[in-house]
Amino acid sequence: MTSTLQPASTTEVVNRPGRWLALGVLVLAVLLVAVDATVLGLATPYISEDLKPSGTQLLWIGDVYSFVIAGLLVSMGSLGDRIGRKRILLVGATAFGAISVFNAYATTPEMMIVARALLGVAGATLMPATLALIRNLFHDPRERSLAVGIWGATASAGTAVGPIVGGFLLEHFWWGSVFLINLPVMAVLVLVGIKMLPESRTAHPGPWDLASVVLSLVGMIGVVYAIKEAATHGFAWTTLAAGLLGAAALYGFVRRQLSLPTPLLDMRLFRNRGFSGAVLADLLTILGLSGLVFFLSQYLQLVQGRGPFEAGLAELPAAIGAVVAGLAAGRAARRFSVRSVVSGGLAAIGLALAALTVLDQSTGYPLLGTALLVVGVGAGFSFTVTADVILSSVPKEQAGSASAVSETAYELGAALGIAALGSIVTGVYRDFTGPAGTPAAAHESLGGAVEAAAHMPAHSAGMMLDAARTSFVDGLALAAGVGATVLLAAAVAAWFLLRGQKLEDGGPEHT
Repeated sequence: MTSTLQPASTTEVVNRPGRWLALGVLVLAVLLVAVDATVLGLATPYISEDLKPSGTQLLWIGDVYSFVIAGLLVSMGSLGDRIGRKRILLVGATAFGAISVFNAYATTPEMMIVARALLGVAGATLMPATLALIRNLFHDPRERSLAVGIWGATASAGTAVGPIVGGFLLEHFWWGSVFLINLPVMAVLVLVGIKMLPESRTAHPGPWDLASVVLSLVGMIGVVYAIKEAATHGFAWTTLAAGLLGAAALYGFVRRQLSLPTPLLDMRLFRNRGFSGAVLADLLTILGLSGLVFFLSQYLQLVQGRGPFEAGLAELPAAIGAVVAGLAAGRAARRFSVRSVVSGGLAAIGLALAALTVLDQSTGYPLLGTALLVVGVGAGFSFTVTADVILSSVPKEQAGSASAVSETAYELGAALGIAALGSIVTGVYRDFTGPAGTPAAAHESLGGAVEAAAHMPAHSAGMMLDAARTSFVDGLALAAGVGATVLLAAAVAAWFLLRGQKLEDGGPEHT
C-alpha cells in the first residue's frame, strides 16, 4: 500500500513533549464510554425489576445508544475537524456527564430509552475526537502504534473496571449509581484536558453541510431499525418502509458527498483496500460479539446465580487478554503481517464463540473463563491493528472523518449484533413452556420471569424458572454459534482484503 501519510520529521516529534500526558487525558474519554457500555449489561436485571420494560423495550434500552451514535458519528467527526477536536471532545464529555445523571434517575422504560438516546448524541463526539487527536499528536508511526494500543487497551480495561465497579455499586446502592460513576471521570477529563490537550482542526474545512447530517442520521437509524424490527417481529410494511427510507437516505448521502467540494465524508477513502478491509473487519467482529456480550451478564446472574460483583469478576479474563494483546499488537503486525494478526485474532474469537455453543445452566467456569480470555486476546490484536491501519491510511486533516468511519462500523456492528443475535436469544426464550399460571410477563425476558417467580407458589415458580433458564441458555448457545460463523467469515475476508497491508516503520526511508 502506498500511504497518503507522510510522517513528520524527528524534530516535529521532539517538539511535542506533552503528547504522552495528553494521551492520558484522551484515554479517560475512552474509559468513560467503555465503562458506560459494560455497566448497562450488568444493571439490566435491576432495571428490568424496577422499570418493568417489555422484552422489546429492554432491547431498545440496550441498543438505542448505538442507533443514535452510529447515525451521528460521521457528522460529529467531521464537525470536530471543522470547529476543533479538543473543543468538541470537551463539550461532548461535559454533556455525557450531565446526561448520565438523567440515565441514573429514569423512572420509566420510555424515559430510559430517551436518556440512552441522548447519551448517544454526546457519545458520538468522544470516540472520533480521541482517535483523531492521537493521529495529530503522534507523527512517528511506531509511537502512534503504541498510542493506539494504549487507547485500545484502556477501552478493554474499561470493560473490566465497569463490571467490577458496577457490581460493587449494584450490591450496595441502587442501579442508577452505575451511571453516576461517569461524573468524576468526566470532571477530571474536562479540567485536565483544558490545560493539556492541543487544539487541532482542518485548515480549510468548508461548511458543515446540514443536509448531509440529516441524510446520515435518517439513513443509519432507518436501516438499523428495519433490521432490528425484522429480526424481532418479522417483516411488516412499516419495517420495509423504514428500511427503504434508510437505504434511500444513505444513497442520497453518498451521492451528495461525491458532489460536494468539501464533503462531510470523503468517499474516496474507501478506494483504499486496507481502509475498507479494516472497517469491514471491525463491523463484522462487533456484530458477531455484541449480542452475546449483551446477554452474558444476565446468564451469569440470572441463570448461574452469581452476584453482580462476582459476575463482573467472571468477565475479567476478556479484558485482561485484550489489554495484553492490544499493547503487543503493533509490534506483532510489523514482525509478521497485518493480515495474519487481524485474521488470526478474528479466527480466535470465532473458535472461542464456537466453544460456547455447549453452554448449559451448570457450565463450569474453566470453559467460560478460557473462552473469554481467547475472545479478549483476539479482539485486542484485531481492533488495535485495524485502528492503526485506518489512521495511517489517511492524511491527518481527515483524521476525524476516518476515525468516525471506524467508530461508525463499531457502533453499527453493535446495534446490528444486539438486534439480530439478541432477537435470536429473545425468540428462542419466548417459546419456553411453563407450568399453568405462568404470567405473560415471564415470557418477555428472563428478568421478567425472575420477578414473576416471586409472586408464584414455590413449586410452580421453581418449574417455571427452570424452563425459562433452559430456554434462555438454548437461545444464548444458538447466538454464540451464529456469532462464531460471522467471526470466521470475517477472518477469511480480512485475510484477502488486508493482503500486502503494512504498518509504517517510521524509519529513514519515510523521512
